[in-house]
Amino acid sequence: MIGSLHRRHRAEEFRKFLVKLDQEIPADLQVHLILDNYATHKTPAVKTWLIVHPRFHLHFTPTGSSWLNLVERWFAELTNKQIRRGTHKSVQALEKDIRTWIAAWNTDPKPYIWTKTADEILERLASYLHRIPDSED
Repeated sequence: MIGSLHRRHRAEEFRKFLVKLDQEIPADLQVHLILDNYATHKTPAVKTWLIVHPRFHLHFTPTGSSWLNLVERWFAELTNKQIRRGTHKSVQALEKDIRTWIAAWNTDPKPYIWTKTADEILERLASYLHRIPDSED
């Protein structure tokens, strides 16, 4: 897990994160990022940076579908096992706990793996929608 904490969420901070990834990920690897549709990820400055760094590929989840992004699952782990259990008297204390969590995670990382295929998920969703009146219009 490569983490980067920023107090603001603007294109400038996102570009700094991209630079960090570029420095920490071996240059011979392609980088695929799963992102939400936040405007920060699509500014001219970010698009220009991506043109110069063609190994980076951005993939956007549909609006309202953050559950598709397994990184969201990691954030839930962080929240449930570190942030909610702690007492943070300052932003710095919270940031320290987050950095500690990332370091601990990286000593024994466990990838998240889908337990169902895309077809199984879509089939179940279709079955659910079929049971809801007027959902197939």
